[in-house]
This record gives sequence, structure tokens and C-alpha cells, in this order.
Amino acid sequence: MPDNATATAIETIAAIASAPGAAGVGVVRVSGPAVPSIAQALLGRAPQPRHAHFAAFRDAASELIDRGLLLHFPAPASYTGEHVLELQGHGSAVLLDALLRRVCELGARLARPGEFTERAFLNGKLDLAQAEAVADLIAARSQAGARAALQSMEGVFSRKVEALLQGLIALRVHIEAAIDFPEEEIDFLADPAIGRQLAGVRVELSELLREAQRGLRLNDGLRVAIIGRPNAGKSSLLNALAGSDRAIVNATAGTTRDVLRESLSLDGIALELADTAGLRETDDEVEREGVRRAHGELARADVALLVTDAPHAQNDLALLSALPSSVEKLVLINKIDLEHEVEHASAHHESRDGVTWLWASAKTGAGLGALREHLKELAGAGSGEGAFSARRRHVHALQQVSVYLDQAAHMLASRRAGELAAEELRHAQYALGEITGSYSSDDLLGAIFGSFCIGK
Repeated sequence: MPDNATATAIETIAAIASAPGAAGVGVVRVSGPAVPSIAQALLGRAPQPRHAHFAAFRDAASELIDRGLLLHFPAPASYTGEHVLELQGHGSAVLLDALLRRVCELGARLARPGEFTERAFLNGKLDLAQAEAVADLIAARSQAGARAALQSMEGVFSRKVEALLQGLIALRVHIEAAIDFPEEEIDFLADPAIGRQLAGVRVELSELLREAQRGLRLNDGLRVAIIGRPNAGKSSLLNALAGSDRAIVNATAGTTRDVLRESLSLDGIALELADTAGLRETDDEVEREGVRRAHGELARADVALLVTDAPHAQNDLALLSALPSSVEKLVLINKIDLEHEVEHASAHHESRDGVTWLWASAKTGAGLGALREHLKELAGAGSGEGAFSARRRHVHALQQVSVYLDQAAHMLASRRAGELAAEELRHAQYALGEITGSYSSDDLLGAIFGSFCIGK
């Protein structure tokens, strides 16, 4: 636990925890050691724990602010692990602000963004991945994303990380035992059991990384960069998928000069489509900037969707050649409504050398159903009830762990580099610990909780 846990817990904080809703109800939440005295001052007597009291909330001059419910959750059985008070009143912003001022007069201060959840983390009620899932649930862009965030809040992701961590620790124990007895090191490190144990950890990590990448897509949405030559039909495809004329379609090459983004939901799965400028060499300064931005969009995309037609498909494949393996590659043969494309109209989906090929017509809509289904699959649809949300920092940490384990395997293969292998495993353990907060810096915590909304 970070060193500032005790210092943070000595103050009492308050915030408007929820804005007025459909029923016109607003909530002020308070957490910290002064909660019992604040509750008694507002109620006129000591409140019964976890009981809804109907109360008249009054200011310092005994003037009525509002009437509502008062609930006290004594420590440690509360969200933050501290004494927590919830004041439920009418949803008027004026009344809630007056009630918040009264609570502050009684000994609280205004909470920072995310401070309630930060205290829950510091007090051991949540680990860091679970705490982040709270914000992910609030910001969920789809039903699938909300379900995945709930799974992470329940600890599904954290338990998988912990299981991997325990396997890693066991491996470190075996290797470091060999270092403590150098006269036995060569024979010990040559033991096939060590290699099998490391291989098992790497397989487990690989599966967790795949699940985390799916969780990232469920959380952030699938980012699809639509690329191709000028006039391949990219803008027409964006319009067809979005169901509106978002992009200008014109026979003149180079019409699209900038990246045009469109967010949509496919059966509860969030997608972000980016229509990019046609990729070609050009002397036009504005179009050249559009091509540069198109390459930048590819660098952040989950999927590169190459739009082409049958006569140009093989040559256009070169546009996918420089992409990293982490980017999913799709080739869409467009314009199957044209006479020379009719032979492909019955084809839907096939894989060639790790690249998925589909056939469709952005003009008539033929074949777009298969494209939508494939994009939903890539975004995590059908991942099952155990799918959890993840963030980019989680995926990055797991990728770092993979690098460390690869290096450890290389060291162990030499049979004389036990100390170096142990050091790589130590780095791997630290990277895993950053996911759940076992190891975390104040800067990391500040960046994470600073992104939360007030009242959470």
C-alpha cells in the first residue's frame, strides 16, 4: 500500500455524488472520520447504521435546506472502508449545493476527482484494476462494455493476474534457490521441470493477454481505420456502415483530405470508424497532409480495413505490408455490384496468409452483413459472460511481462545465467504488480484517479 494512505484517510471529504435524475433525486456523499459527528448534527441524534432516516437538513441558522434520507455506513463496512454518509434529497442543483456547503461547515472538505474510489483502493476495499473498472462502468459506451466492466469490478481480471503472479513467484523461488547454491546451479537449471514451468507461465500469460486485448476493445470500442487507394469506395463504405451521409462521396480522386471519424454501435458493441485520405503519392500539399494523417490513424488502429476491388487487390496488399502484427488486417473487395465483380458476389469471408478477405458492395449493401458480423467478433462479441474490461496500460504491462519472460527463457537456455534470468523474472513480477496496484507510484495513482468524475 502506498505510503500516503494514512495521511489521506485523516480528512473527511464530501461531494455531490450524483446529479439530478429522472426521479429528481440527488445525493451528497461524505467519507472520513468526521462522518458520525456530521450525521448527528444533521439528524439531531446518532443514526442507526445502514438504516434510512427521514431527516430535515438545516443550515447553521436552523433554516431548512431540504428534507430527505440520511444513511450512515460505519467503517470498515463501506465503499471506502471509512465512515460513509449518504444524504439523499431533491435533485435541485441549488439545494444540493447548499447541503454540500453545510456538510463542509461541519468539518468536511470538497473531494478531488476519484477520491472516494482512491480511498477504497488505499484501504484495501478494491485493487487498482477494480478501481479503474468503476470509471470504466460509468463511461461504458455499450452494453457489452458495461458487462465487461462489471466483471472487472467483481475481480475476474484481478484473479487471473494473481494466479499468473503466483506461478511467476514459484518459478522465481526455484531459480533463486539455484543461485543460493552455486555448486548445484548448472544441474539445477538444466532440470526440464524448470523449462516446463516457465513454458506454462508463458502460455497462461499469452491467454491472459488475448483476453485483456478483447477487454480493451470492449472498453474502448474497436478502432477501425478504413484505408485504400483514392476512389476505392472508402467514404461510401463509411456512409453505408454509419447509415448516414457522413462522408462526401465524389468521383474526383483526393476528395477526402482529413480523417473523418464516426462512432456507432453494432448490437451493443462500440466501433470507431475512421475514413482516411486515399494513400498515394501526390504533389498537393493539403492532400499530402491527409495521407500523413492516414498513416497516423493506422498507428493507433486495432483493425486496418483495406478497401479495394478485384483488378487492384493484389497490388493494394502492399498497403498492409508494413503494419505490425498487433493490427488485424481485413481486405474488402468492394463494388461487387459491377459486372466484372459478379463472380465474387456469393463469397463472404475467407482467410489468406493471416489476412481476412470479404466481398461486398458499399453502394447496394450486399455483403455488408458479413462485414458487420466480423467486426463485432473482432470487437469481442461472443466473448462470454467471463469477458472483463481492460485498459491500455494493462495490455502494455502484460506485453512487457511477455518480453521479460522471453528474455528469461533465453537466459535459462544458456544454463549459466541464473542471476540474469532471475532479474528478468523480478521485472516481470513488478510489471504484473502494477496492474493491481501491488507496486505503484504516486504519479500513476494521481493520473488514474485524476481522470475520474467528482463524487467517485
